[in-house]
Amino acid sequence: MNRLAVTEKIISTKVAKSMSWAAIAKKVGQSKEWTTALCLGQMTATPEQAKALGKLFALTAEEQKWLQVVPYKGSLPTQVPTDPLIYRWYEIVSVYGTTIKELIHEEFGDGIMSAIDFSMDIVREPDPKGDRVNVVLSGKFLPYKQY
Repeated sequence: MNRLAVTEKIISTKVAKSMSWAAIAKKVGQSKEWTTALCLGQMTATPEQAKALGKLFALTAEEQKWLQVVPYKGSLPTQVPTDPLIYRWYEIVSVYGTTIKELIHEEFGDGIMSAIDFSMDIVREPDPKGDRVNVVLSGKFLPYKQY
């Protein structure tokens, strides 16, 4: 047993039961974005969250414990992603990363945007020319310290 096996069980059960990430998130009590990351092996569950997922996905006590282990984060199988949707995010950072960095530094100073003190919201934005994906990323600014 390992975390990857638990993730695969969650995904196969979700598919078999035609569940949505939003419905799963309601049972866990967190956002659909965070809950999806948890179920895909990128976050750490509390005992209560693991128990809720255990009920939804018929997880054993051992499998629930794996959900509570701090995971190795960053799960892409290759340096440059090959999945087309994930590759587009790589492309966005490749093209606009320096712009994002420059504008954050101009506005906030020398530092980084946290991916730990962070939230994300993904919503469908209706558009007559074709629906749009609206993604809002919000991370705390962490200035570099002098010492």
